[in-house]
Amino acid sequence: MAGGITQAEYWNGEVGTRWARNQAVLDAMFVPLTEALFARAGLAPGETVLDIGCGAGATTLEAARWVGPAGSVTGADISAPLLAVGRERAEAEAPASVSLRFVEADVETADLGRFDHVVSRFGVMFFADSARAFANVRRMLRPGGRMIFLCWRPLAENLWVGVPRDAVLPLLPEVPPPQPDTPGPFRFADADPLVALLRGAGFDAVTCDALDRDIVLGQGETDAAAVAAATHVALNLGPSSHLVREAAPDLRARAEAAVAAALRRHAAGGAVRLRAACWLVQAG
Repeated sequence: MAGGITQAEYWNGEVGTRWARNQAVLDAMFVPLTEALFARAGLAPGETVLDIGCGAGATTLEAARWVGPAGSVTGADISAPLLAVGRERAEAEAPASVSLRFVEADVETADLGRFDHVVSRFGVMFFADSARAFANVRRMLRPGGRMIFLCWRPLAENLWVGVPRDAVLPLLPEVPPPQPDTPGPFRFADADPLVALLRGAGFDAVTCDALDRDIVLGQGETDAAAVAAATHVALNLGPSSHLVREAAPDLRARAEAAVAAALRRHAAGGAVRLRAACWLVQAG
C-alpha cells in the first residue's frame, strides 16, 4: 500500500468507513456477479461455509439462505467498520435459526474451523502472501470440500473501471503501474499464474471460467441522475478512486466533469451500465 500502510490499516481507516457507509450501493452494483457466484457454488442445506473478505455481509447472508438452519456460515474480514454493518444486517435480515457469525480475522493465518465450502466475492486479491493464504484455506476445507471465488480479469476488459479511469488519467501526472504480485483488485488478472498458485497450495482440481456481466454503476429517475450516481461510485468507491482521493478541489472538479462526460455515453433508461469481466474460480 502507498506510504507503507498495511491492508488492515487501509480497510479499518477512511476507506473501510466509506465502503461501510455505501454498502447498499456496492451490493446493488454487484448483484449480477453475486448471483452467478452462488448459482455455481452448489451450496446445500446443512453445509458449513466460510466467506472470505465478507465485507458488509451480503454474500455471508446469501450463503446462509442456501445452507439454512441446519448449516452454518462464518464471514471473515479484516475491516471492523464493514463487519459492524454485516452484524447489523444479520440481526435485521437473517432468520434467528440460522447459525451465522462474523469474525475479524486475517484468513492468511487464522484457523476458523473446518468447512464444506469456501466462497469469496472479490476478497482473495489482498493477502500479503497469497501462497500462504491459500494453503491455510486448503487446510480449513474438509475432505471433498471446495473453494469458489470471483476475481477480476485485466483492467482493460473491465469497462466499469476503465472508462472513468481513462477519463481521469489525462488530468494527472504519470501514474506508475502496480507492482506485480502485490495486493490489489487486478492481482489475479492472469489466470495461468493463479492456477499454478492454487495447485501449489494443495488444490488439485482448479478451473478458471471467464464471467462477463453488465453491471449498473449508477441509476436514477433520469439519465442525468444516473450519471451523477455513477460518477460518485467511480471517484469514491471504484478501484481508481485513489487517483483523486487527495486531489485539490479544482482538479477534483475537473475529474468529476471528465468522468461524467465519459459515463454519459453509457447512460440509458435511467442507468449507467458497463461491462465487468471476472474469473469464476473453483478449486478442490
